[in-house]
Amino acid sequence: MGKSRARSARVDRADQKLHETPLEAESRKEANFAEVESKLPKRFDRSEMGFIDKSTSILGHRNPFGKKATPKDNIVWLLDNSAYAPVNPGKAGAQTWEAEFVACFFRAGRKDLSKYVSSLMDLMGIDGKAGTDPEVTRRIEERVKPFVMAIAPARTIEIEVPCPTPQGNPHKRLLGPSNLNGISSQVMPVGGADDADGKTVIGSSADGLFPDLTFQTHFVGPEGYAIISDIDDTIKVTKTPNPTGILLSTFADEPKVTSGMPEFYKVLNEAFKSPAWFYLSASPYNLYPFLHGFVHQHYPAGTLILRDASWMSLGGLLQSFTQGVQEYKTDRIDKIQSWLPNRKFICIGDSTQSDPEAYAQMYTKYPDWIKAIYIRKVVDAPNMEVKNRNSRFAEAFKDVPDYVWRVFVQPEELADHVKHLAGQAHPGLLGSLLSV
Repeated sequence: MGKSRARSARVDRADQKLHETPLEAESRKEANFAEVESKLPKRFDRSEMGFIDKSTSILGHRNPFGKKATPKDNIVWLLDNSAYAPVNPGKAGAQTWEAEFVACFFRAGRKDLSKYVSSLMDLMGIDGKAGTDPEVTRRIEERVKPFVMAIAPARTIEIEVPCPTPQGNPHKRLLGPSNLNGISSQVMPVGGADDADGKTVIGSSADGLFPDLTFQTHFVGPEGYAIISDIDDTIKVTKTPNPTGILLSTFADEPKVTSGMPEFYKVLNEAFKSPAWFYLSASPYNLYPFLHGFVHQHYPAGTLILRDASWMSLGGLLQSFTQGVQEYKTDRIDKIQSWLPNRKFICIGDSTQSDPEAYAQMYTKYPDWIKAIYIRKVVDAPNMEVKNRNSRFAEAFKDVPDYVWRVFVQPEELADHVKHLAGQAHPGLLGSLLSV
């Protein structure tokens, strides 16, 4: 996520449209995304903001009129993050660990969700037993709520970050004020010595103001392997090429893992000695609790990096998945590279979005940084004929050596490539570990 930008969600979505690729435009047209987006209920409650909050929130964390969030008036999310030790050429000795802290602020209060649930059910074609199943209704209400809750700009929260070494003292940090989208994003020092690498601490709201609010900070040292993974249709079935499929898998269905991927990620985690994990998705931040729970249940723990351009907009959800994805992902990968320039990275994605083009673009920029690119060819979703053509992959990877990238349907197909890569990283590794 970038700095707390003083831009509205409407401007962000216009920027997505500006960076839409020809393949994205063709795919959206083929699946009638614009028509479905026009039928989704809209939310205009930005008018609930006070004049001062709204007008000063464009200043982001420099806003001198920020107000302290309270449990009575606000709901706050603190997102898990990764701490890193900046690599500064010419500076000897240990560098101070730092991390990007992201907080999301909402106004507390109950909202009538019935019209949103009803509209979504109609668009998803849910009827019969599913339409009267209270569990389906509960799931839709729970997942749609973050798109309906009023955002809270110009809010702050003080957090406490434990030191990863027993003798160290915890650090208190003030996050915010939040920007026009109700989000604050700041890079701050977190303490810790050289031996903090690989450790995880659980932070909280300072002085227990929000007693149930916690987050995890993973300390990631400058050396070793790391993995950037997409989420939707790479490790989770989302049906990204189809708007109704996205709505069903996002709001109504129990989340499903992509076949074979939990086992494959377990192999990668063991083969590369618990690498740092980054889950980079075009999903909007409204889905953070849902996706955070899914990833932590089925995959190695890591930092989720999601899009912040569709707060309070269900139409924006579909746009987030399908417009300007390459531009968004390359921007975030640039940021990860600035944090960990000396790590070796494996990038994993799929053919439904712009993962091949984004990863190839970043390889040409950082050829010594990216060691492997794995693209899952999605064959169990509609509207994939053009996206799965061999000519597409050949064009995307024309400037990437053949030994770096692989396209696969089942992860077992990557066994030999992973064995070779892991053998280079850890020559003494037992081959039996990689019997995927």
